[in-house]
This record gives sequence, structure tokens and C-alpha cells, in this order.
Amino acid sequence: MRIALGIEYDGSGYNGWQSQPDVPNVQDALQKALSEIAGESIAILAAGRTDTGVHALEQVIHFDTDTERPLSAWVRGTNALLPKDIAVLWAHPVPDEFHARFSAQARSYQYVLINRPSRSAVHHGKGGWFHLLLDVAAMREAARYLLGEHDFSAFRSSQCQAKTPVKNLVQLDIRQQGETIIFDLTANAFLHHMVRNILGCLLYVGKGKHPPEWVEEVLTGADRKFAAPTFAPDGLYLRHITYDRKWGLPQGTMSPRA
Repeated sequence: MRIALGIEYDGSGYNGWQSQPDVPNVQDALQKALSEIAGESIAILAAGRTDTGVHALEQVIHFDTDTERPLSAWVRGTNALLPKDIAVLWAHPVPDEFHARFSAQARSYQYVLINRPSRSAVHHGKGGWFHLLLDVAAMREAARYLLGEHDFSAFRSSQCQAKTPVKNLVQLDIRQQGETIIFDLTANAFLHHMVRNILGCLLYVGKGKHPPEWVEEVLTGADRKFAAPTFAPDGLYLRHITYDRKWGLPQGTMSPRA
């Protein structure tokens, strides 16, 4: 049988999602706990990989097993064996045709940025920080140039393994709550470091280094060397994975951060 799980984790203490030898990662920790519950070796596949220091409010994974357990065992039983910074949110049986990665229709990320002169101790590791006052209106204007289907090569890491740089960015909302600026992004898929590279460019506009239309020049130039540096991972959250309702998965269980 095939089981899908919704996963939440604090990525601060991990070298990203993907299994790697000799370094802590989320995938290995989760596979170890699930294998204990199943009484057999469990291999999991995720909707997408997150980098070192990046968090997840709702990652989605699936695995196959011959072991029958109540859904509560896959949630509460697994959580009892996991580190405190990783938790299973829900479990749902799915048909063999379901695939956590290839069945996903969209991915949503959120970046939480603390915008004030001094760094935050309370939000250390959970929010990015920029010391200069940012022009949110200018960043919103710049964001409009990125919406839609484009070649995002200028925002792609040199280590990106995606087959194509063309992605469809359907949401890039920016809202401010006091000293916190929240960026919400949704696309059919994201390139390696794409969100953090977009953030870097928007901050260049926000601090007045470039006008909003510069972002369009970077986009159409399709060359990474003309974009801003990759911004810090601390405030980045994989917020939600969207699937067709036919799979019966919980939808919208994680709302945006306040």
C-alpha cells in the first residue's frame, strides 16, 4: 500500500532535506522513524527538496509498505520516534498512481523577513534579517515583472538540476506587518535557490540600489551574474503543496504565517 504524509520541520539543524552520508538531514531522520513503525525498511519520496536551514510548514512525502498500521500510528507513533524539530501532521492512504513529486500541481513558499536596524534574537534562524529600511511599494512593483511563465535562468543556481528553467510563477505577494515583511510565492515548480535569488533582487530594489524595472532586465537577460546575491535561508518556509482533489489529501491545512 502507498501512504502519503504531511511533514513539518525546522531546518535549522539539518543539511537540507535530502539523504546524505555523515550529515544530519530530514529524509534520513524520517525514514529511520518510519522504518521502526513499519518493522521494515522504508524509503520515502518528497514533493521537493529544501536546502540547508530552510523550514517546512507542510512538506508532502509518500512511501510504500506491506505493513498495515492505523493512520494514527503513522502520525503519533512516528512523532514519538522523531527529533523534536520534525513532526508528521497527517497521514492518508493513496493509490499507487500518486507520486508526491510528480502529482504536485504547485508549490508555495513563504519568506519571513525582519526589517529593522538590529538583528533579532527571538527570530534567530526562523526569519531573515535586513538592516536598512525597505521600500515595500517599490518591491511590489518589481514583483509584477516576475509573474507568469518565464525563463528564470537569472534566478537559478549553477547547481540546479532541473530539466528546464521555464517556470510559471502565479503568486508573488508582499505584505508588511510592523517590522516584519512577508513574501508569499507560488509556482508550478521552483528552481534551485530561485526563491532566495528573487528575494535578493527584490531587496536591491527595496533599498534603492535599482529601480523596479531592473528586475525585468535581469529576468530577460537570463544570466545569473546580473542578479543579486542569493539571500539567507533562515526565513524561508515550504508552506504548501497543491494536489488535485481526486487524491483526497488534506487541502490548505497550513495557513500563511501571521
